[in-house]
Amino acid sequence: MSQQNLGSLTKEQIDFYNEEGYIVLPNLLTEKEMIPVKEAMMTKVSMIADELFQAGLVSDKLEDRPFPLRLAELFVDLTAEDFLKYGRSWRDRLPGYFDLMTNLKILDAVTSLIGDELFANPVYNTRPKIPKVAAGAVPWHQDKSYWPGANANPVITVWIAIVDANEVNGCLHIKPKTHRKRVLKWYQEQESGTGYTALREDQLGKTNTVPLPVAAGSAILFNDRCLHMSTPNNSHEVRWSVDLRYQPTDQDPMLDHGIGFLARSGLYPERVARLEDWLAERPERAKDY
Repeated sequence: MSQQNLGSLTKEQIDFYNEEGYIVLPNLLTEKEMIPVKEAMMTKVSMIADELFQAGLVSDKLEDRPFPLRLAELFVDLTAEDFLKYGRSWRDRLPGYFDLMTNLKILDAVTSLIGDELFANPVYNTRPKIPKVAAGAVPWHQDKSYWPGANANPVITVWIAIVDANEVNGCLHIKPKTHRKRVLKWYQEQESGTGYTALREDQLGKTNTVPLPVAAGSAILFNDRCLHMSTPNNSHEVRWSVDLRYQPTDQDPMLDHGIGFLARSGLYPERVARLEDWLAERPERAKDY
């Protein structure tokens, strides 16, 4: 079966991705489909609120505050260092993340590009970009710089907006067609305290930058060599997003980054991991399930 006959993307969308290195899928997920991943995020926020309260850093856990505001308001009088104790991104094994990583709409879109033998890469991240924290702004980079030695190409990033992302709260920006570049020599930036990999201005070339504001539930798929960044959050709410990654099953599983899992297989459907496997850090379905 040809690649064009697999998955959900049209030939025009596939051609655009192959030419530009990315594709935007507006409103891919419904509000209902995002409930499990929001619950996972809120579980983490509640844990953080408990720790801040017990440490005497906040006097109110703000349990009644709405999802877009609570985390931002918990840290409004604290420092960036207080926030970064919990990491610039989160990779918790909570059921809501597995629900997102195995969403059929996402898998169908990725299948359109690389076929139906899909491995969910261990590098998935929840991004709570809170206002006025430098770590929220991600410098120009290629995702490949985080796994330069891995024998995996292509790795497709699926960036999902959990709330509306815009140029005020720090949407994604991308340089089209740069997925054809080699892995550029990067450095680790020091200003934000995060150790992000970054590129110098003179490495970015003359390709125009395209800002990608999207509504909640939208997805942006791009190649891991494509140059991209995101700007600071100058709003008063949290800009929540999640980035997932997928690759063909015959490539490097990147064990030094964690345990990924078999997300889809036309050849071996009985091996596709279930939630129980993922929670137990098994890459495939256990035989006793």
